[in-house]
Amino acid sequence: MAKIGYHASHEQFKPSELLHYVQIAQQAGFTHALSSDHFHPWSEQQGQSGFAWSWLGAAMQATPGLNYRVVCAPGQRYHPAIIAQAAATLAEMFPQRFWITVGSGQALNESITGDKWLCKSDRNTRLKECVDIMRALWRGETVTHKGLVCVEEAKLYSRPETPPLIIGAAVTAQTAEWLGSWADGLITISRPPEKLKPVVDAFRRGGGEGKPMLLKVQLSYDRTEDLARQKAHQQWRNNIFKNILMTELRSPQQFDAAGEFVKPEEMNEHVRISADPQQHIEWLQQDVELGFDELLLHNVNREQQQFIQVFGEKVLPVFGN
Repeated sequence: MAKIGYHASHEQFKPSELLHYVQIAQQAGFTHALSSDHFHPWSEQQGQSGFAWSWLGAAMQATPGLNYRVVCAPGQRYHPAIIAQAAATLAEMFPQRFWITVGSGQALNESITGDKWLCKSDRNTRLKECVDIMRALWRGETVTHKGLVCVEEAKLYSRPETPPLIIGAAVTAQTAEWLGSWADGLITISRPPEKLKPVVDAFRRGGGEGKPMLLKVQLSYDRTEDLARQKAHQQWRNNIFKNILMTELRSPQQFDAAGEFVKPEEMNEHVRISADPQQHIEWLQQDVELGFDELLLHNVNREQQQFIQVFGEKVLPVFGN
C-alpha cells in the first residue's frame, strides 16, 4: 500500500509555520514529507521562500516519525558538490529517512545567479553531470570534472553509510523515459489517470521498472467545494501553465501577470478540488492502481490544520497509515 506524505510548501508559509504543520501531520498519521526548495514564491500573495536545507535539519529532528524528500535543481543556483555535502549530512544524521529529488529547475529560482538560463536539453545534460558528481562524492572519490559544471579536486569526508536515493522529476513522458535509465526513482505531479499513465509507462520503459515512484498530489480541501475552489484559485492559479512557461518566467510578478487570466473554474483541470474526503480517497486509489509508492499531498490553499485533521481521521486509515 502506498505511503501518504504531507507537502511542506515553503512558498506559502513561514518556516516556523511549516515546522508546526509537519509536527501535527506526524501526529495525524502521515509518514512522509516533501519539502519544496524555492528562492522565490510563485506569487506575491504567497509571499514566502524559506531556505529548505536549513529547515530540513530542524524538521527531521522535530519529527522522527517522518521520512523526508526535498525537490532540488543542482547546477546553477547550487553547485552539485555543495548539494552532495548537504544531502550526505542529512543522510548521516538521519539514516534511511532522506531522499533527494532532482530536476532541471525553473528560471524563477535558478536565474538569480545571473548566469545564462540554458535550453531544456542543456539543462538535462547539466543535471545528469551533477548527479554523476554527487554519486562519485558519496562513494568517497576525489572528483575533478570539466563540463557544464566544473569541480576541482573535491572530496567529501562526512558521508552516510547508505547514500540517499536520487529521485528524478518529470512532467513529460519524454523526460520520464530518460530518467528511467539513471534515476533511482520518479517523482511527478498529479493529473488525470489518462495523462499520468503515459509518464509512468515511459519511466518503466526507460529502465525504471521496479524503482519507487512518487506523486505530488495537488488538491484543495475545504468545508465546501466553492471555498476549496476559491482558495485554490487565490493561492495556486499561477501554477497551472504548461511546463514550457513554468520553467521560463523569472519573477513572481511575471507569474502574477499570467495568473490574472486564470478563472476559478479552470483550476479543476489541475487541482483536485472537493469538500468530500471520499472523493479524495477515490482519486488517491487511482494513483495507487497506477503504481505510485508514495502520495505526497499538497493542500494548495492555506487551511492546513483543517486539512491535516480531516485527512488524518478519514483518508489516511484507508491506506494503512
